[in-house]
Formats: sequence, C-alpha cells, structure tokens
Amino acid sequence: MHTDESKTQFVHRVFESIAKDYDRMNTLLSFRRHKSWRKFAMKKMNVQAGDTAIDVCSGTCDWAISLAEASGSGRVVGLDFSQNMLQVGEEKLRKRGLDKQVELVYGNAMELPYPDNTFDHATIGFALRNVPDYRHVLREMARVVKPGGQVVSLELSKPTWPPFRSVYYLYFQRILPFLGKLFADRYEQYRWLPESLVEFPDYQKLARIMEDEGCFDHVRVYPLTGGIAALHIGTVGD
Repeated sequence: MHTDESKTQFVHRVFESIAKDYDRMNTLLSFRRHKSWRKFAMKKMNVQAGDTAIDVCSGTCDWAISLAEASGSGRVVGLDFSQNMLQVGEEKLRKRGLDKQVELVYGNAMELPYPDNTFDHATIGFALRNVPDYRHVLREMARVVKPGGQVVSLELSKPTWPPFRSVYYLYFQRILPFLGKLFADRYEQYRWLPESLVEFPDYQKLARIMEDEGCFDHVRVYPLTGGIAALHIGTVGD
C-alpha cells in the first residue's frame, strides 16, 4: 500500500517513463475501446459552441482535443503533473492547429490553480484512481465549474457479470503486464494498472460517493463494455 506521498511520486515516475508509448499502448491494451468510450462521453456531455473546459490529468491531451473541437472557440485547459506526457500532447495540438485554443498547464489535480466557477466542464479520463484522494479531486473539479456545469469522469471499473469478470481479471492482472513488457519494455509500470483498480470503487459505489459529496444536483452513470469502464457525469449545484 502506498502512502499519499509515495503514491504520487510513484505514479509520476510511471507516467514520465511511459509517455512516448502511452497512446500506442492505450490503443493496444484496450483494443481501441478507449476511443469509443471517449466518443460516447462527448456525446453525453453535449458540449456547446464556446463552452470552456478543464481536462484534469490531461496526459497526452486526447480529451482536451475532443473538448476543443466540440467547443470550437471556447477556452480549454489541459492540466497534468507529467511534463513528458504534456510534451506529447503539445505536439498533437500543434499538428491539429489547436495549440492556441488549448492551454497546457503543469499542475496538481489536488489543487487546481483556478478560482471558483471558472469553467463549464471539468473532465478527468482514466486517472481518478491514480490521484492521492479522489474525493478531494472531485470536489476541486466541482469548485472550478460554474453552477449547472458538469464534472465528468471516464474511468476503468469492475465488470459485474461473474463469468465475464473472471475472464477480464485474467487478462487485466496476468496478461496485460506482459504485453507492457513485450511492446513497451515496461513491466512494473503496466503491473500498476490492475493494482491501481483494486481499492478503487466500482461504478455504482463511485456514483453514490459523488452523490454523497454534496457538490452535485444530479449524477448520471453509464457502465461501458460490460463494466470494464464507466462514465460518471455530475451536474454542479448552485
């Protein structure tokens, strides 16, 4: 079990070391499902022209790119604590001509450097389980979102159907780390992926936690691909 400080340091080292392979390995290990999951999330969010957004733990900026494209002209911030991941994202933004619209910020999800009620949307993709205190991060995201805006988490979860869950855990815990070693020469880093999910709540419990936080008027939850992942959307209250 990692303490908060050691977990932060470990996760930082993991993402700094896998940045150049992150996109390729995401596509390989998820069988490209992460792209369809994010597309589904964007559809449910219904971002409007000119909307502003912050993508927390933005990594290589795929979600920040989707938000910028949907908004068209609205300010988008991609915040992450890994400079190497942001460098990959910066190059992707330049290639798409979005580097003027999307501001990349080196920062801490536990202490977002923005005043209350700044953005229309706050998103976090496949990273809530990696932060030191996910409840605190959800509160921080809600703090910087305007009343009526959305806090959105797209995250890995735990399948509920027992036969599928057994097959999934076999792949996730036994096969996936070896694929990380084979294709990215990183075993320890990809062994962390299943470990990071062990104590993280399943999608039903996470929805209840969000409701109990008192930040949201309404929470919607959508299990994806048999519960492998889940989308949570909380509407920020007044």
